[in-house]
Formats: sequence, structure tokens, C-alpha cells
Amino acid sequence: MDPAGGCPHAANARLLAQGAVASVVLPGEVEGMAVLGHDALKEFLAHPDVAKSAAHFAALQAGQIPEGWPLKTFATVQGMTTADGADHKRLRSLMSRAFTPRRIEALRPRIEKLTSDLLDNLERAAEAGDGVADLRTHFALPLPMGVICELLGVDEEHHTRLHHLSNQIVATDISPEQSLAANREMIEVLGQVAAARAENPGDDLTSALIAARDDDGGRLSPPELIGTLMLMIIAGHETTLNLITNAVRALCMHRDQLDLITSGRANWADAVEETLRWDSPVSYFPFRYPTRDLTFDGTVIPQGTPVLAGYSAAGRDPEAFGPDADRFDVHRDRTNRHLSLGHGAHYCLGAPLARMEATTALEQLFTRFPDLDLAVQESELPRHASFVGNSVQRLPVRLS
Repeated sequence: MDPAGGCPHAANARLLAQGAVASVVLPGEVEGMAVLGHDALKEFLAHPDVAKSAAHFAALQAGQIPEGWPLKTFATVQGMTTADGADHKRLRSLMSRAFTPRRIEALRPRIEKLTSDLLDNLERAAEAGDGVADLRTHFALPLPMGVICELLGVDEEHHTRLHHLSNQIVATDISPEQSLAANREMIEVLGQVAAARAENPGDDLTSALIAARDDDGGRLSPPELIGTLMLMIIAGHETTLNLITNAVRALCMHRDQLDLITSGRANWADAVEETLRWDSPVSYFPFRYPTRDLTFDGTVIPQGTPVLAGYSAAGRDPEAFGPDADRFDVHRDRTNRHLSLGHGAHYCLGAPLARMEATTALEQLFTRFPDLDLAVQESELPRHASFVGNSVQRLPVRLS
């Protein structure tokens, strides 16, 4: 895997042509595997003998993974994404009680107002920049960051720092020293957030998580609370940030598809679902581990191997989506669903929120600026320095 990331689709197509499962070399010469084919990935994500706990990561347990390994946080952070069985059920249950559909729906007016305000800021940025503004910086980032931080009760003073730290934690090309420092600071900042909410509880998710108890009266342990907050901050804004950015880019590059939506022949939800499939916000997500040797599509994945879930590859798998799988089509048949928000017990808990934010963002953006377009060639856009996240670092646009 290239630590510098870049656009994954050409490499994905080459790998898919060879099979649904591939051997990969992770940073630090760590051997792993990736599941790329849609059907194989769907089976893998729901397989009862595939674990999320790093207790099953053979190389880690053997002491072969150094401190500061850039992907170590994905394996060792304490929370839902690294828990299995009863432990996962307990953590997800506590989270679900605080992350209810009613709480999410109650955010809709706030999301709509924040979106409108950010469009004002985007317009001012364009006026100051000779008609050009970075949509990612002025719109796609502050919307989900503002929403998730409001949901968690995180003061605005922390927003910029948390985004920077999240960016470093999901990066795959940073040094061990940078990785350790980013994780230490993230834990420190989130510890401050948790302490503030414990001292002064409010109507926010962090306060609810601190107060929540499971059926046996147990609460989240301090490491579980910090790990859950870290998961929510990173997953709650990085993925939606990429989703909005990728959707705007896709619609600007495919004006015929944008016309279908603005003329009422398709809707914004169609654009969101097709973006999730065609240009998944997450390319390769770490990690899962077989608890015994398993075979997928004729390839054996040995017990204890760290496995990447190849969402960006699965979304364009021609075996699942036909020979035109690499075409952006908002009218595409949704019978065969994309897997970009997961599958099985670890399906993304925040999926309804991400969809609400993205559809609201796209509808307001293109209603207010129907002629919005890219200010540079798509090939000139710098890509993420990570094979985990899948997007561009900047999105310069002209509003008219």
C-alpha cells in the first residue's frame, strides 16, 4: 500500500482483475491482506470468524509492531470499532441510547441553518478570492465538524485542533514520532472535553455517554469513553467531509447527472448514494482479523492477518455493478447495495446523520449556486496522503 495515498481507482481495477482478495504490504513492511471484491467483502464483513479485537492481530501480539506505527490506533483504540461479541454489543448499546434517531432528527433544523450560514461564508471567501474559494475548507469541513462537535458538546475552540489531529491519525505517511504525538494530544484534548462535561453536564452526547449504564449497571470505562469520542470525532467528520467533497466534485464533472437532479428526474439522495458507491469516502479501512484460516473467492486469509476492507474497490467492482461500474450514474439500480457504510454488526451507527448532512449540503449548495463549477482541472486536485481516507485536500470552485 502506498503510504502517500492518491487516487485509488486505477490500482483497484488492476487488483480486482486479479481477484477479490489481495496480499498487501502495509507501512513498516507489515504483511496484510485486502478484500476488494463486493461479494467477498460483504461475506467477510459479516463472517462470524472475523474479529475486530487486536487480541487476534498475530504480529501485534508477537511484539512485531513498533510504537508509533501509523496504523496502530486503528487496532488498539478502545471502543466499538475494536470490540467483538458481548463487549461490542455492550458498547454499541450504550452508544445507541445516546445516539438515537430522535436526537439525530432533532439536529435537522440546526444542520439546515449551519449549512445556510456556511454558504454565506463561502460566498464571502469567493468574493475575496477573485471569484474562487476552497469549498472543502469553507463548507465541506466546518459543516460536519460543527454538527458532530455540537452533538458531542465540544466547544468551538477545539474544532480546528481536533480536525488537524484527526487528519494526522488517519494519515499513513507520517513518522512514528508524529503519530505518537498526535495520539497523545488527541487523548489530552478529549480528556478535557470529558472532564468539562462531567463537571457541567448538558444535553449532549458526551454527557449522555458519561451517564449511560448498561443492563448490569456498568458504564464506559475512561479509556472506552475517550476511545468512543475519538471514533466519533474522526468518523463523524472526516468521512462526511470526504463524502460532501467527492459528491460536489462528481456532480461538477458530470453536469448531465446534476441536470437530472435539478430538473426533478432524480434527487439529492440519489447523488449521495451514487457518490458513496462510486467514490467511497473511505478507501481501505483497517482492521479485521480471521480467528482461523478462512477462504474468500478461492484465496486463503491466514488466522491473525490484519485485513483491510476495500470499500473504494468494492464500489466499482464490475462483478457486482456491471461493466459500467466506473460510471457515475444517479439512476443506477440500487438492488445491489454499496458497502461504503459497512455491513453486519459494525454497520456505521452515524449513517443516517451522514446522509442527512450530505443531502442538505448538496441541495442548498446547488440551489443557491446552480452554476458552481471546479476552478481547476480535476487532475490538478491534490489527493489525501492516506490510503484510508479517499478524497482531495482542496476543492477550488467558482460559484458563478
